[in-house]
Amino acid sequence: MVDLGEEKKEQPIIIKKGKGGHGGHHGGAWKVAYADFVTAMMAFFLVMWLVNQSDKVKESVGGFFRDPVKFGKGVAGVMPSESGSRLKMGKNPEMRRQVEEHVKEALTQLGEEIRSSIQEQPAFQKFNDQVAIEMTDEGLRIQLIESSNTPFFERGSSELGGAARALVGMIGQQLGRMPNRAVIEGHTDAIRYADSARYTNWELSADRANSARRVMLSGGLREKQIAEVRGFADRQPRIQLSPTDPRNRRVTITVLNDYEIFRYSDTLFVDFDYSN
Repeated sequence: MVDLGEEKKEQPIIIKKGKGGHGGHHGGAWKVAYADFVTAMMAFFLVMWLVNQSDKVKESVGGFFRDPVKFGKGVAGVMPSESGSRLKMGKNPEMRRQVEEHVKEALTQLGEEIRSSIQEQPAFQKFNDQVAIEMTDEGLRIQLIESSNTPFFERGSSELGGAARALVGMIGQQLGRMPNRAVIEGHTDAIRYADSARYTNWELSADRANSARRVMLSGGLREKQIAEVRGFADRQPRIQLSPTDPRNRRVTITVLNDYEIFRYSDTLFVDFDYSN
């Protein structure tokens, strides 16, 4: 016979443990819903921001969504700078070429307007052959070249004469309509002061450049447009074979290319209004 009491003693004890928490593997579903909500809000604010932007910004945003790969290789960005007149550019050779051509055309037109003003005003016509205007790699170069018959400055002086002063003031007015910076240089001939003189061609060339600067400022050139004022004495003669030639005495005004300022970054002017 089987002892029932003995069988009960040998019966194993089973312990069941329940898992805590709630929701099981669906406990993180709220995170997904929250992420969807944040994404929707971001899209909403992006649309609201875009509605108030210019057509150029809208085109840039559209260009990104149409072809983000091409956009990332150098197409204009969408955020304007503080001035509102610049856009962030990638290294886009075609865009740089267009900007450089635009700037050169504006400077060429400036040179033509200065030349026309000299020819049209009787007081300036006597300087017609002494004002050399040309485009260079740096920008528009305007040279006021001395002559024995019609000097801009009295011999050994840094003060501009009456008609010469009006001419330089007119140039300052024309440059003041542009955004470009300018470099002003003074040059002398090789005729030296006495060895005992404390005033030399170095001082004279710098003083003449500064005299032209002051007159141009009074004519309309803005202070922030002045990039440099230099005095070269007789070290860069215009007539190389004749260092004492009076034509070596001159003031040179170089109106710099705008893109030179931005060549060191990815920012270029794209909608300059040169008429202001």
